[in-house]
Amino acid sequence: MEQQQLFALMTFAFVSTVSPGPNNIMLMTSGANVGFMRTIPHMLGIVLGFSLMVILIGIGLMGVFTAYPIAHQALQVGCIIYLVYLAMKIALSRPVSSNASTYKPMSFLAAANFQWINPKAWSMALTAVSVYNVSASWQGVIIVSLVFAVMNIPSVSVWTIAGKQLQAFLNSPSKIKSFNFGMAGLLLASTLPML
Repeated sequence: MEQQQLFALMTFAFVSTVSPGPNNIMLMTSGANVGFMRTIPHMLGIVLGFSLMVILIGIGLMGVFTAYPIAHQALQVGCIIYLVYLAMKIALSRPVSSNASTYKPMSFLAAANFQWINPKAWSMALTAVSVYNVSASWQGVIIVSLVFAVMNIPSVSVWTIAGKQLQAFLNSPSKIKSFNFGMAGLLLASTLPML
């Protein structure tokens, strides 16, 4: 991969991973509810899960969607249903006290698996593999995957830290409840481009 193309890929990877979407909204929610340290498994699940997704899409999943367009449509419907479920879980997390919450951060495996039903992740992976791996080589797929892994680290950290910083303002059960409802609404709004 040429240096200019690599720089373009790095820019795309950073901008697409740091912009708002289901992963980042859930990271901010987790950071605000349980802090940075307890959100690390969720963060690592996103970084590694998305990188694996890029590799598998690059290896052959794009061919499946080309051959069977209905599979892509079915996936979109499944994604929307699951995001609605997650939004309900976030909205219904009830604070126990001003310092504790029933909110449970996503585990490493849950976050890694979530990439497969995250519409933004699909869009980013399909775009990256088709635009930045012009030669359609497995080496190109690995480079795209590694660039996303590296660029995802500051992105997931920024959103989790932003959520953690909100803890100072979320000092009452009613504020935590309002925040969780707001984040659930944003998560639902992130599905609108799919509709």
